Parts: sequence; structure tokens; C-alpha cells
Amino acid sequence: MAATKELSVEDKLRAIYDLQLIDSRIDEIRNVRGELPLEVEDLEDEVAGLSTRSEKLKKDLETIEEVIKVKKNAIDEHKEAIKRYTKQQDTVRNNREFNSLTKEVEFQELEIQLAEKQIKEMKASIEHKKEIIAESKERLETKTNHLKHKKSELDDIMAETAKEEAFLSDKSAEYRAGIEPRLLAAYDRIRSSVRNGLAVVSIERGASAGSFFTIPPQTQVEIAARKKIITDEHSGRILVDTALADEEKVKMEQLFAKF
Repeated sequence: MAATKELSVEDKLRAIYDLQLIDSRIDEIRNVRGELPLEVEDLEDEVAGLSTRSEKLKKDLETIEEVIKVKKNAIDEHKEAIKRYTKQQDTVRNNREFNSLTKEVEFQELEIQLAEKQIKEMKASIEHKKEIIAESKERLETKTNHLKHKKSELDDIMAETAKEEAFLSDKSAEYRAGIEPRLLAAYDRIRSSVRNGLAVVSIERGASAGSFFTIPPQTQVEIAARKKIITDEHSGRILVDTALADEEKVKMEQLFAKF
């Protein structure tokens, strides 16, 4: 491509319209992927979250089971203490010692009752957590399978379009390098402000493509003359005449046909 300073207005219009056609083709490729990359990312986060939750629940179970063991050992110790205090009651020398041992037995019995109550509550908690773990496991399997399907779908699309997208991205960079900075900045500004990414459009039935606002005949003549860069007063898009647009479309279609 010739140096930027040597480009005529017509050459600039052709270059910027070619860039638009290339970028629009890249947009089409990316639109085919649609929301799929985001879906995959969300599913990956969800699967990771479910896995982390399941692991935490399993560790919680292990902790509760260890506490139950400690409580059961404590119950055994309390029972041994009761046996010991009861036996000591047979050899006491007075009522004060007997009553003191009786209180110790009662205390140990209360400790046993408390421990048994806690064990019962913890066992109920275990059953509840096991239900949650089972539900989480089922949900994790479903989400994992869904993720595999979506990843496979995305991989297929990427395999089909990756080379073309890379090629077109290189071409886009090549064309951008040959366009004067001020015109390129205007192109980027317009492109980023419109939903469909069309910064350069042709005249169709007396109006800019996609618009219902008629362009004055004199302005259409000026656009067709290709002597200056003209923008649509309603949308701000850069305008090219239909003949130029058709010529560049044929040229770009030959480029796209390589894929």
C-alpha cells in the first residue's frame, strides 16, 4: 500500500471501507461464538464453586465425626468415674463424704446426658450434610457434563474460525497502518459508538445503509465525486457511494474466499 501522504481521497475511502469490511467479517466470526465463551467461563466458575463446597462439606463431616469420637470417649470416662465414685461410697466414713460422692456421680451423669444429646445433634447434622453432599454431587456431575459439552462446542467453533480470524486480524492491522491517524481515530470512535460496528456505510436508495434519513441530492453527488470525506449528519458514519462499495466488496470477497 502506498504511503499515507500519497493517498487520494478516493484511495482513503477505499482503504477505510476495506477496513470496515474486514472488521465486519471479524465481528461476524465472533458473533458466531456469541455468548459461548462467557457461558463456558460461568460454568467453570460454578463447577469450581461446587467442588470447593463439596470438599468443605466432606471436611466438616470428618471434623464432626472426630468430635463424636471425643464425646464417646468422654462418656466412657464419665462412666468409669461413676463406677469409681460409687465404689468409694461403700467405704466412706461419714455422710458428708457420701453426699460429696453422690454429687460427683450426679455431675458425671449430667455430663453423660449432655454428651449424648450433643452426639445426637451431631449425628443429625451429619445426615443433613450427607444429603447436601449427595445433592451437590449430582449437581456437580450435571454441571460438569454441561461444561464439557459447551467446551466441545466452543472448541469446534474456534477450530473452524481461528485461522480465518487470525488472518483477518493481521489484514485489519495491515490496512490500519496505511490509513492516516486522524481518519483512523474517527473510524474507531464511530465504530465503538454504534451497536453494529458500522463506521463506514454506502448509499442505499438515497439514504445511508441502515438509515431512513434521505441524503440530499447535492450531497450524494459530492459523495460520488470522491473528492472529500463526508459523514452522515444523522449517524455520523463515513459515507461512500454504491459503486465504490460494490467494487470493494468484490475485492474483499475474494480475500474472504481463501477460507
